[in-house]
Amino acid sequence: MLLESDTQLNQKSYYEASVVRRAPESALAGALSADVLVVGAGFAGLSAAIEMAQQGLSVVVLEADRVCSGASGRNGGQAIVGFSSGQAPFEQQLGVSDARLAWDMTIEAIALIDERIARFGIECDRVAGYLYVADSARKARLLENDMKILQRDYGFASEFASGTDTQRLIGSQRYCAAAFEPVSGHLHPLKYGLALADAARSLGVRIFEHSAVQAIERGATLLARTAAGRVTAKFAVLAGNCTLREHGPHVAPEITPRIMPVGTYMVATAPLDPALCRRLIPSNASACDNNFILDYFRFSADHRMLFGGGVSYSTMTPRRLAQTMGARMCQVFPELKGVPLDYVWGGFVDISMNRAPDFGRLGDNLYYLQGFSGHGVALTGLAGRLVAQAVAGQAARFDVFARLQHRQFPGGVLFRTPSLVLGTLYHRLRDLL
Repeated sequence: MLLESDTQLNQKSYYEASVVRRAPESALAGALSADVLVVGAGFAGLSAAIEMAQQGLSVVVLEADRVCSGASGRNGGQAIVGFSSGQAPFEQQLGVSDARLAWDMTIEAIALIDERIARFGIECDRVAGYLYVADSARKARLLENDMKILQRDYGFASEFASGTDTQRLIGSQRYCAAAFEPVSGHLHPLKYGLALADAARSLGVRIFEHSAVQAIERGATLLARTAAGRVTAKFAVLAGNCTLREHGPHVAPEITPRIMPVGTYMVATAPLDPALCRRLIPSNASACDNNFILDYFRFSADHRMLFGGGVSYSTMTPRRLAQTMGARMCQVFPELKGVPLDYVWGGFVDISMNRAPDFGRLGDNLYYLQGFSGHGVALTGLAGRLVAQAVAGQAARFDVFARLQHRQFPGGVLFRTPSLVLGTLYHRLRDLL
């Protein structure tokens, strides 16, 4: 059900329409061996492959579909510091020192994007700057308090505006407060992801598409099986996230109940007058509100409004998706009423119960990276670096995240989706306050 819906959601993607993909890689056939097997050719898997190839390890990447065909190639393109969970799970479970270490690593995650852009000559429409916006007095107070805590406890500065001064940062009457910070930003995620794949290939990484891993035999040497081939490796990294269970339900059944697939949707308008773009978002930053069911938006390099939001926890695509998303967009920017929507698409991202990333090991040599919860553009790169360090025997930073405790979603396979749908309805009502 998830895979069928996922394919349908990506049939009219602005990102796919604005890139030229190379010819598909062949599917795995026969037997291979490598130092490291990576399952999944999205941001996390490709980042891990690059880091380990730079260490001199031989790496094979197996992708069930095409490179960055999942969340990595469909997301909002927002590269954000911090975590979707906020700092609370880190402070409560790990203590102040390691919570600060985890925060600092998210700053490193942003720098890593720019490091790779520079090293590999990646053209991906990278822009710096991020806006957090609030649409009620209650949420404005929460936003101001959050920004003050980040400044006080983590040294992270932002510029806060409220009331009529908000218009200086964003040209929308919907918002009564906004905070701008220059560290986060945005990019074209599919351009970036395809370039990461090219970078990996340049380092000797072998990538196979349409090669879903159906089973992994664990032990001192790992054996992964696909429909037509197998790979033996000393180490493996599972980076399939919410699609891992769909393709290989028996690969890692102990971790897949800790994440849920969430549908998220976007539209892209026809190109707009650049002057209008500057008036609506003077800094050209990406933006996101602080609702539970949030809206996020930015302008593309060719001056389209890219507007996302309206998540679904049911895995069912909402009816009249284009009309619904267009209406949400015009609530934020009435000036865009009547502007054609050239593209509408979506896909599934993985979330964890507490919205914190879920990294860890299964045994001594099988690693997993999941639970990015909407912050994957930056955190996936960091995850790849940390797991490569762990494979090399330097696991201290990886273990900061591995020590986080994660719970399974309640209700089991049959009832956890209805439970989340009911919970989402509650939070939609709260967002109205």
